[in-house]
Amino acid sequence: MSLTFHWFLPTNGDSRHVVGGGHGTPATASGRDRPPTVAYLSQIARAAEDLGFVGALTPTGAWCEDAWLTTAMVSQNTERLKFLVAFRPGFVSPTLAAQMASTFQRQSGGRLLLNVVTGGESQEQRAYGDFLDKDDRYRRTGEFLEIVRGLWEGKTLDLRGEHLRVEDARLARLPDPVPEVYFGGSSPIAGEVAAQHVDVYLTWGEPPAQVAEKIAWIGGLAAKHGRTLRFGIRLHVITRDTAEEAWAEADRLLAGFDPETVKSVQAGLARSESEGQRRMLALHGGSRDGLEIHPNLWAGIGLVRGGAGTALVGSHAEVAERIKEYAALGISEFVLSGYPHLEEAYWFGEGVLPRLAEEGLWQHPGGRQAASVQVPFAR
Repeated sequence: MSLTFHWFLPTNGDSRHVVGGGHGTPATASGRDRPPTVAYLSQIARAAEDLGFVGALTPTGAWCEDAWLTTAMVSQNTERLKFLVAFRPGFVSPTLAAQMASTFQRQSGGRLLLNVVTGGESQEQRAYGDFLDKDDRYRRTGEFLEIVRGLWEGKTLDLRGEHLRVEDARLARLPDPVPEVYFGGSSPIAGEVAAQHVDVYLTWGEPPAQVAEKIAWIGGLAAKHGRTLRFGIRLHVITRDTAEEAWAEADRLLAGFDPETVKSVQAGLARSESEGQRRMLALHGGSRDGLEIHPNLWAGIGLVRGGAGTALVGSHAEVAERIKEYAALGISEFVLSGYPHLEEAYWFGEGVLPRLAEEGLWQHPGGRQAASVQVPFAR
């Protein structure tokens, strides 16, 4: 078994502090510390590629740069790294989306992965001209994926759905390879969409017991459709030579959270329609106390950031153990990030990945030998 690791491209800006935003909340001022230029994002992407990450997630929303355009440009400055492009299916026709993905595959050498984001905030969706409610957005996502997957298979489609309609739809050139579809969602209707249409189901970084429940739920739904999915998890990481150093860094980040910003962000996130966001908020309750909700799992990020709000915090050995704990549940893909993203990629890539390689749980996708963990910082 070889685990797969992805990094993150901070297209809302980067900093030595947490950059908040997402799920209807604006990016915080810290995002201006390192603007998301193509040059800087390419620097992160090249580091991730060299360290052995398979891909990099690029977010979507009003709070960040457009994922399609950004990754298309950054891809030209990398060779192997794949791009997990977050994409909202309600904003463009499924036929055009299938064509865009096919073009991306040809121009990048087959390096597109598609992260389908239905959209959990009606206010933000309406700003883009989308006035469906949450459940209808998920139903539309199911129709969207039915069309896109059919077109990728070379079919000519006539479909009149509840929300989408196409006639005589086809692609002149098919993607090779067909992009894998990643998807997350914690509501019942999201589970049905995942079970029928996606390749990888993603969960945010909840404690292992809750993650195990999600895996059993989605796995059971998929089995009813004769399908088997892979499972991934989205987490931040703070990994250092020693546990003391890692927790000191977490404390430093926490100390930088302005109380008024926390209050404002929490008020905004409380209005979210996302079940996943509700579960994230429940992990910390808006309080700075009791943020270690499972050994080495810290909920502090979620005080100022929407979406993924937890981090693995500890020594390289401890973080490796937590990854093994999630892997034992059935998680095979890890989508990670950390502040700042350039430096944190190296902490994880040079401190944790070699340990997993020694145990036969990871190998460099570029075929390179992992660095030995017998170095001074890898304690």
